[in-house]
Amino acid sequence: MSKKDLPRKPLTKKRLKNLILNVVKNPFNMIVLVSLVVLFCLIVIPLLTMVKTTFVMAQSELRRNPGSTIGEFTLYYWKYMLASEMSKAVLWEPLCNSLVCGFFTMLISVPLGSVLAWLMIRTDLPGKKVLGLLVTVPYMIPSWTKALAWLAVFRNSTSGANGFLAGLGIPIPDWLAYGPIAIILCMSMHYYAFSYIMVSGALRSINSELEEMGEIQGANKAQILRHITLPLIMPSVLSATIMTISKSIGTYGVAANLGNRIGYYTLATKMRVYIDQGPRGVGYAMSIVLVGLAALIIFSNQRIVGVRKSYATVGGKGGRSTLMPLGAAKKPMMAFLFVFLFLAMVMPFFVLIMETFQITTGAGYGANNLTLYNWIGSVGQAQKYTNYPGIFRNPEFSSAVYNTVRLTLIASILTAFCGQFLGYISSRGRGKWYGELTEQMVFIPYLMSGIAFSTMYFSMFSRPHLGGLIPSLYGTFTLIVLTSVVKHFPFASKSGTANMLAISAELEEAADIAGASFWKRMASIIIPLAKNGFISGFMLVFISIAKELDLIIIMMTPTTRTMSYLAFTYSQEGYNQMSDAISVCVLLFILLCYIVANKFGADLGKSWG
Repeated sequence: MSKKDLPRKPLTKKRLKNLILNVVKNPFNMIVLVSLVVLFCLIVIPLLTMVKTTFVMAQSELRRNPGSTIGEFTLYYWKYMLASEMSKAVLWEPLCNSLVCGFFTMLISVPLGSVLAWLMIRTDLPGKKVLGLLVTVPYMIPSWTKALAWLAVFRNSTSGANGFLAGLGIPIPDWLAYGPIAIILCMSMHYYAFSYIMVSGALRSINSELEEMGEIQGANKAQILRHITLPLIMPSVLSATIMTISKSIGTYGVAANLGNRIGYYTLATKMRVYIDQGPRGVGYAMSIVLVGLAALIIFSNQRIVGVRKSYATVGGKGGRSTLMPLGAAKKPMMAFLFVFLFLAMVMPFFVLIMETFQITTGAGYGANNLTLYNWIGSVGQAQKYTNYPGIFRNPEFSSAVYNTVRLTLIASILTAFCGQFLGYISSRGRGKWYGELTEQMVFIPYLMSGIAFSTMYFSMFSRPHLGGLIPSLYGTFTLIVLTSVVKHFPFASKSGTANMLAISAELEEAADIAGASFWKRMASIIIPLAKNGFISGFMLVFISIAKELDLIIIMMTPTTRTMSYLAFTYSQEGYNQMSDAISVCVLLFILLCYIVANKFGADLGKSWG
């Protein structure tokens, strides 16, 4: 008779008391219980609160709904979004724009990243160590700065100041400077890294003997790629495809910089309009649509790939990797790489940096048009600018630097610390209900785009709940930190789980037999051994938070602005040189973080920010 067939013991008062005492007296059980309660309060309750808000009448909407009362049940927001005269402009057009941008971004970035991964891992291309690093650099740069670089090159008089090409007298139409084509190309130059990193990992695990056997049978390179290599990496390609679509449909910074100027709105940018201007319930409903869309896309990936996530490419028999000779294709491939790197990185960021030294954008790089005013100028020296001094003399910039550094430090330490505990629960709870429940709850923030997730917290903490038990954190730095921490739980937990799986449970069992308490085992075994993994996880989260814009943009106030938000604000106000200068500072800050992270062995592939 199996264990499942045994009759269950009745839940008597004494048995219930023993079960409660077993939880209370066992420190590990208490950690599990507290962690699950905290995750429920920080993830599930805010999501339910936002959903509830879309069905409750707000005071600001009483004028449009005569006879209604505050707090009563209503379908007004959903009807306004789905079935009103405004629904086309509110939902269907922005949704269609989001899907178009997401689909074509995927169509460009996934093949591009996969080809780059194959060239770097499986071919005899020269200089791969340097080229491999350069290929990943565009991903290190925040996507919203790519939009500013695009504007520096292609901006025309529609947004008030010419960019590089328009300044040379080349007519730049609006459809190229702004809108879907600009958004798609900018996002493609960022999100190709998903497929590059995933496919690279899959290609490294493939034994080249599989391809050599095909060659012995008379297959040419194209047939080997099609019938052997591609099927082996297909699960990774599908995962990259789904991740690219789900991320790109919820991106705010790129779409706002390149779309709002001509009235081209995506679901993310339209949602912020309603959060800022009202009705907020409609903005929250749009956020739920965005969350549901991302969840549908990600879970469809699991159904498509199926239970078997990949082919077994690593076995007990030793494997080896033989590089495929490119032959006559080597020079064209090298030319392709150099053109790609020039267009994706060198040219746009050269123009972006040079624009910070220009008096008038698009007027060339002659000595009469170059100035250091945008960096160190005072208001009294201004010729073209009257509102802001140079960024290094601007108190707003100093405040933004301070806020950026303290946000990344505080949020990263808290996130990395929580990630190690969550990883400990997940690793020690493999195959048990609490381990699976922890992983599922931690995964929820991953389903949401940054702006959808922040909208959830904005709704939750915009006013007190439960009689003040949940306070109002509206406009506070605490809310920004809390949102950043919880949003990055999936990445921190993933890093923590990998770290804890590397620490054998046998070490704890031996200490337990020797009479060491739980806390003694944690202090003497787990924490010392987890130190390096903690530092690596901290650096990865630090980098991801440092380049955030989408996650924090709707929570910003004049006292909590970060460098990312300040650059975005200046760009929207038409102070392009100032915006570019702040962007350059953000880039230097992030690249410095990556250098430090690499010193600690942090893996870029774990950072999906």
